[in-house]
Amino acid sequence: MTTQTALREKYRRISAKLIELYGKPEWKPRYSPVDELVDCILSQTTTDANRDRAFAALKARFPDWESVRDAPTEAVVEAIRPAGLARQKAPRIQNALRHITRERGSITLDFLAEMDTEAAKAWLTAIDGVGPKTAAIVLCFAFGKPAFPVDTHVHRVSQRLGLIGAKVSAEAAHTDLEALIPPEEYYSAHLNLIAHGRTLCQARKPLCERCPLTADCDYFQANHHSPAEGYSMPKETV
Repeated sequence: MTTQTALREKYRRISAKLIELYGKPEWKPRYSPVDELVDCILSQTTTDANRDRAFAALKARFPDWESVRDAPTEAVVEAIRPAGLARQKAPRIQNALRHITRERGSITLDFLAEMDTEAAKAWLTAIDGVGPKTAAIVLCFAFGKPAFPVDTHVHRVSQRLGLIGAKVSAEAAHTDLEALIPPEEYYSAHLNLIAHGRTLCQARKPLCERCPLTADCDYFQANHHSPAEGYSMPKETV
């Protein structure tokens, strides 16, 4: 059995258990493509709650994306302040909207629906400040295209499980995980890995004693004795 075949079988076992835990999310668009792009820029280095507050404030302050593009940068900074790093994110948003306008004549990304995934990724990542994660989120969430986004939770959980190498960067992980996970599962796998990262495989203190993935988890195998070797599972505290 090749290493890649073994890794795919490992993923299938993990995927089945994640579906048991969190269900299998079905794709449905949440935002328009441009909304998704701006929302993703706001999400950088902040919590979901702060991102949502900033996005709602931006939409309430400006009637359309053209108004955001043409507004004084300081007005955009004030609107998105809840997201943090507003002085970096406001120019990034405006520059992205200007880039789209220059290339397409108006602020729309709907044309990406007709492009193949790799061409659409290249178009988006040509925008200054848009990397592989943001491009994949727009393509996966707004269009249902086979692009796999790797955020901090997906990167951490995938590394601990051993689905990607310990030294693989979040950017490089996009390629590795797209090669491993079936394209039709990108959306559900992305959301379930995030759910696991938030619920059990937390950054500072993973709750390994409650996790059903320990048999396939490199992190657990390296850091804990198995029950057969005398490891006593901690009791859950109330």
